[in-house]
Amino acid sequence: MSGLRVVPAWRHGQERLYVCLTDGRNIAWYDREAGRVNLLSEERRDDVLETLRPFLTGPVTIGPPPVPTPAELARLTLHPDDDLAPNRPGEALLVALDRDPGPAHRLRPDPRRRALTAEQTVGDALDRLDGAGWHTLHSVPLPGGDRLHHLLIGPGGLFCVHSLYARKQRVLVADPMITLGRRDPQPLLRRLRADADRASYALTAEVRPVLALTEPADVRLTAPPREVHILRDRELDTLSRLGGVLKPADVEALHAMARDRNTWGRV
Repeated sequence: MSGLRVVPAWRHGQERLYVCLTDGRNIAWYDREAGRVNLLSEERRDDVLETLRPFLTGPVTIGPPPVPTPAELARLTLHPDDDLAPNRPGEALLVALDRDPGPAHRLRPDPRRRALTAEQTVGDALDRLDGAGWHTLHSVPLPGGDRLHHLLIGPGGLFCVHSLYARKQRVLVADPMITLGRRDPQPLLRRLRADADRASYALTAEVRPVLALTEPADVRLTAPPREVHILRDRELDTLSRLGGVLKPADVEALHAMARDRNTWGRV
């Protein structure tokens, strides 16, 4: 018996399988997404691979941990309380509902839960773009109690994404007004453009606004909205086809900057 054990953990939003000694020290970890086993002790190479064998999927690269990039070094210096990357889709709503679930029986559904469903649906769709060189941050706090639902950063640029629950409802877009079903119209596109402007100021880079509608019955536009992408949740993967705006190093640098809570304190 090697005396080694495998401990799963999440780090910066990604799952790692750590190989630990009996005293708890790590001597290796397996990054499934990167297909790499990082060894801190070459002497235990065979033992590590034997311990990880039931968990390995497909071919893997084996070796010492890669030298971190400048963006990774900046990320590693973040205090955990300042790192926004672990935020889940709808993080702010999850916290609010945990603190105040509301009455057990209501005549109408709690609107916060519908909003949470929208953010989780859109957030999951955006997270699936990670493998194409994109990064998504969720529930990015802004001064004054505002927040960005999602911030998408990748080769095609930066996008401020606002989730809107529209299940089985007709949506009318008359810039800047959005009308859901029979409800009163709201100037949502004006707010979304303002949020994108605040994000652009914080990151010193252009951020484009996106309105993501979850499961609408129908979407009608009186005219193409100014500077705003309007997409159904199932269409969000079209953003991954955009490219030619940011180089990989720029994407990583902007992601490292955006995930720092202190970046947003001045907007």
